[in-house]
Amino acid sequence: MHTLFIADLHLDAARPQITRLFEDFLASDEARSADAVYILGDLVEAWIGDDDDAELPARIAAATQALSDAGVPVYFMVGNRDFLLGEKFAQRAGFSLLEDGTVHPLYGRPTLLMHGDVLCTDDVAYQAVRKQVRTPQWQAQILAMPLEARRAFAAQARADSKAHTGSTMETIMDVNADAVAEAMRKAGVTRLIHGHTHRPAVHRIEVDGVPAERIVLGDWYEHGSVLRVTPDDVELRGLALS
Repeated sequence: MHTLFIADLHLDAARPQITRLFEDFLASDEARSADAVYILGDLVEAWIGDDDDAELPARIAAATQALSDAGVPVYFMVGNRDFLLGEKFAQRAGFSLLEDGTVHPLYGRPTLLMHGDVLCTDDVAYQAVRKQVRTPQWQAQILAMPLEARRAFAAQARADSKAHTGSTMETIMDVNADAVAEAMRKAGVTRLIHGHTHRPAVHRIEVDGVPAERIVLGDWYEHGSVLRVTPDDVELRGLALS
């Protein structure tokens, strides 16, 4: 019995080796024998809409649909790079969409699942942008643009994000301890799994004096990263490129 978690793959046509690693992972015996596979955001470098006719979305849909067809539930939670992904693509890809902040029981232990960006409350500039782009009005305006215009917009957004990251202290872009505690307290859990910060680790913490754990998923820039949860243990490990 095991459940698998991944996040922050940032799949992009410019890095085909990572896309192949993702496809191989979903086709592996480990994934095909899992109780479920969760993708907690930033599956792609930029999502411009469910109507994107590029090759990459088609490959993603084929890989996740094949896993679902094999009888493994696939869950997806949007991140800050793919928040425009909607129900239309989810149906095509055979996965279920999760709200950020969903609590799922993992072998009897309620676990809070998040992408993780809302926990980075010290990054005030980022949170302001996030609030704007998550409004239905902003999203409708973007999705009304032609595909090529959306591709150009996404490229500029990635450049702006890179510039912001390069000029902001790492501590500001990490999660805020108080925000973590409040999220876990509100959800009534002692385990949190999230991505976004690209700092894979299992943190032993306390929330209101009660032992708890915060598990951070790794990114897929240089290699893969997967969390395996069993009824008795958790294992965070890398996946090497073949």
